[in-house]
Amino acid sequence: MNSMSIKLAGAMALALFCGAGTAAAADLKAGQAAFEKFACASCHGADAKTSVMPTYPILAGQHADYLLHSLRAYQRGASGSTSVNARTNAVMTAMVQQLSDADMRNIAAWLASLPSDLAVRR
Repeated sequence: MNSMSIKLAGAMALALFCGAGTAAAADLKAGQAAFEKFACASCHGADAKTSVMPTYPILAGQHADYLLHSLRAYQRGASGSTSVNARTNAVMTAMVQQLSDADMRNIAAWLASLPSDLAVRR
């Protein structure tokens, strides 16, 4: 393989990598719509930081990857998984069964974008 072929292969790999990231990018408006559709505000508050119970977590401003991991862990718990990465909670395991992976990514991204004392914006 010559130098030009290697450069071309590298450029193609980079283009594919960047394109895949764009395709998987979250949709903030869809995240807000899903938050509303699935009645997340009924427990976590309309602003996602004024929960109805002090033991319910503040979601606004949390890291998107943490929120996505948590939602997926509740789905694993709902499926009966005994993995250490499974969470069980009567309300949350029922709620997450309705969510697609795209819903979870979008909700997590939208929540992370909200202003909150949890986040430091630079």
